[in-house]
Amino acid sequence: MTIGASTRFGRVLTAMATSMDGDGEVDLDRTVGLARWLVDNGSEGLIVTGTTGEAPTLTDDEKISLWEAVAAAVSVPVIAGSGSNDTLHSIHMTKRAKEVGVAGALIVTPYYNRPPQSGLLSHFEAVANASDLPVIIYDIPVRTGRKVEGGTLLELIQRCSNVVGLKDAAGEPLATSKLIPKLPEYFEVYSGDDGLTLPLLAIGAVGVVGVATHWAAFGYRALISSFLSGDHLRAIKINQALMPSVDFESKPEAPNPIPVKAMLNALGLEVGETRLPLGRAPENLSKEALQVFDETNQSLSALGVEVAIAKKEIRG
Repeated sequence: MTIGASTRFGRVLTAMATSMDGDGEVDLDRTVGLARWLVDNGSEGLIVTGTTGEAPTLTDDEKISLWEAVAAAVSVPVIAGSGSNDTLHSIHMTKRAKEVGVAGALIVTPYYNRPPQSGLLSHFEAVANASDLPVIIYDIPVRTGRKVEGGTLLELIQRCSNVVGLKDAAGEPLATSKLIPKLPEYFEVYSGDDGLTLPLLAIGAVGVVGVATHWAAFGYRALISSFLSGDHLRAIKINQALMPSVDFESKPEAPNPIPVKAMLNALGLEVGETRLPLGRAPENLSKEALQVFDETNQSLSALGVEVAIAKKEIRG
């Protein structure tokens, strides 16, 4: 695998939140508004109905409506989170994603049932063969209980030419560094952990599928472009400026996507609360969000990096 001048889906993708109304129902209009705001503020691609989009608590109809609405509203690639721990269901949803016109599918490792590597291989192969959509494999063992081993991924790529990427949230850069040289030229590895974006770039990743990119996508774009242009010192400084946002995006008392929604609400995007079992944001999280937003913007601005503008500020 090599890093070319461009990528299939962009270098900074945001795993976007799903907007809810006051009754906890999906709000398509506000989700579309959020998607457009994210693109205006630096996102080069969008993941719809991933973990940050509360996929585990969305119905099939809600997911399909979200894919269709967002794909129609923006010009950047939209990737549908169509995978689950049920192979037949994942096949069905990936076919539906193809029908509504998304650019690709994000397929997470089956969770809870913890299949062996042979089961993972068969699962991913069956889902990939369900359509001609480009597929990104999402490896996040902290949530699924099972890592996709390098040999499994390499075998899958040999069998399925439309498996074109990996969202790497395994937290094992050493293993990834050994895998990347064995990957075909077209295959792209993305950091699935905002805080490991710079280390993963150093071993050959092409970009990030981010959470803090909801409000700091320009920072991640500057981080990546600085690194790829050889200005590693600037990349390190930008990475340091982004750390308060990384720390904010998930914590034991407010796991992702609770802080993301607190941030977006504080910025005037009105995305509502997270559905149970996550529930409402803790007190003072909104205040902390604005402090993090201001600190991040000030640090990035001092480095000459463009920053996001809160929707409240746009409205004047």
